[in-house]
Amino acid sequence: MLALQTLYFEDLETGQSETLTKIVSSSDVIGFAEVSGDRNPIHLSEHFAARTPFRTRIAHGLYTASLISAVLGTRLPGPGAIYLSQTLNFRAPVRIDDVVTVTVTVAELIERGNRARLDCRCMVGDTVVLEGEAMVKVPSRLEAEDGDPRG
Repeated sequence: MLALQTLYFEDLETGQSETLTKIVSSSDVIGFAEVSGDRNPIHLSEHFAARTPFRTRIAHGLYTASLISAVLGTRLPGPGAIYLSQTLNFRAPVRIDDVVTVTVTVAELIERGNRARLDCRCMVGDTVVLEGEAMVKVPSRLEAEDGDPRG
């Protein structure tokens, strides 16, 4: 689990990044299927998945994307950040027991509205499995000091 880190808009710099590494377990995939309702057998049945081009079970693409959300909500920018949008480009499958490394990097800071555009990349080894871009509203230190909980 990532420790919580609250960064305000004023703390951010272009190029700043945070990384999360996660081993994808079978129980993660089963749990995600239960929560999301996506019970596609390619995620849950080794027998079914063996007959696909992947030859084995794969994690849900949105499970992998949810790891980006974990970084945004806990570390960069952290608590108080509000997701505005996310693009996702799935490049390769994530299999059970793969080690996924998620890196979120500040690409642009937009003062109007305290917004940050973040480059998001998920890797398994040297392979990009998911990449995209997130736009988030980031709390301002000035607004927090004024007691405005909306940031």
